[in-house]
Amino acid sequence: MTIVRWAPSPTGRIHLGNARPALLNWFYARRHGGRYVLRMDDTDLARSTREFADGIEVDLAWLGITPDLLVRQSERTALYDAARDRLIAAGRLYPCYETEEELDRKRSRARLLGKPPIYDRAALALTDADRARLEAEGRKPHWRFRLDGRPVQFEDLIKGPQTVNTASMSDPVLIRADGSYLYTLPSVVDDIDLGVTHVIRGEDHVSNTGTQIEIFEALGGAIPIFAHHNLLTDASGQGFSKRLGSQSIADFRDEGYEPMAIAIMASITGTSLPIETYETLDEIANRLDFSMISHGSARFDPVELDNLNARLLHALPYAGAAARLSALGLEGEAMWLLLRDNLRKFNDIADWAKLVTGPVEPVVAEEDRDFLALAKALLPPEPWDETTWGQWTEALKAATGRKGKALFLPLRLALTGRHDGPELKSLLPLAGRMACLDRLP
Repeated sequence: MTIVRWAPSPTGRIHLGNARPALLNWFYARRHGGRYVLRMDDTDLARSTREFADGIEVDLAWLGITPDLLVRQSERTALYDAARDRLIAAGRLYPCYETEEELDRKRSRARLLGKPPIYDRAALALTDADRARLEAEGRKPHWRFRLDGRPVQFEDLIKGPQTVNTASMSDPVLIRADGSYLYTLPSVVDDIDLGVTHVIRGEDHVSNTGTQIEIFEALGGAIPIFAHHNLLTDASGQGFSKRLGSQSIADFRDEGYEPMAIAIMASITGTSLPIETYETLDEIANRLDFSMISHGSARFDPVELDNLNARLLHALPYAGAAARLSALGLEGEAMWLLLRDNLRKFNDIADWAKLVTGPVEPVVAEEDRDFLALAKALLPPEPWDETTWGQWTEALKAATGRKGKALFLPLRLALTGRHDGPELKSLLPLAGRMACLDRLP
């Protein structure tokens, strides 16, 4: 069975850049009848909070993603400890005692000598006595994984054949001096334990993949298939980041955007699929193939988001809007169908509904007062339907000689207080004759 995972760190609210892999993993799982694991990478105890973790679940649900399984790395330490011990016993994990300042000096010296600033593995030459002396001085070791130092090859579902040469990399630190785990080891251990078959993530992780494959091999785990997608950037070309305060999914929700609009923009931007309306995430999942993902960056356009959001509302059937209308104290399919084409955000309906329910502040030009007084006198009796507007304006045209804008705009301004809006032939029957009489001077 296909098993994918999305693994956010609950150190802040997720943004569009985070939503991209969350959605692409969801699409892949849905398309292949697989399972979707939400893994909270909360080993950074200083920055991770339960509030942020809960917020991630809320954001996923709002986007339409329901994980099949939720795991928290903070509750799985025993698995990581067991893997640590196996790697130490196999000679692949070794203790290092350099301070950050000492490591900085080593890197600077290597650069001056024209050498790559990679770790020199000096700790491997330490004797038991050396380590005892360093620990007696109060130093606590951090632990590095000893790389094979070879070209690691893998087939990427998006980027094609890839090679990462670990010979050009420092042995990565997997465990901090305080005993806490960095991202890499828990991630590999979880992928093995949870049976993850596909790792779908941003292309900024390609260079990590060689290291992770070596750890998979060292632990005897099945190596998943990798797919590294292009990254979403903001309109200026800068990557989204929690630390830079990028607009969060919660911000978009609070601003009234439709979840489908955010999902479409986060996932389809930077692919060959058109930015257009889709009714469900499954519809996107069935259409979006990894071969459609560009190898260039995916630039988010806020204007395109606004236009897409409006188009989604314009196509929203009454059944999809009824509960939300009721929450605003509104109801009526005829009103929704009349007004939805004017919406940019759903809650705009509250203002537009006043054209039907009132109150409306008429806009009346002084030179149009006599014309509007005549219009009031010629207002047809009820019952009204969509032919009423035509009958009324034909009578006014015959009586005044007005036509076109001179005929229609004063009526629109008086009846709605606006230059734009729905067709008056459809508005009149909903507003009713008494409301129209009140709005005409």
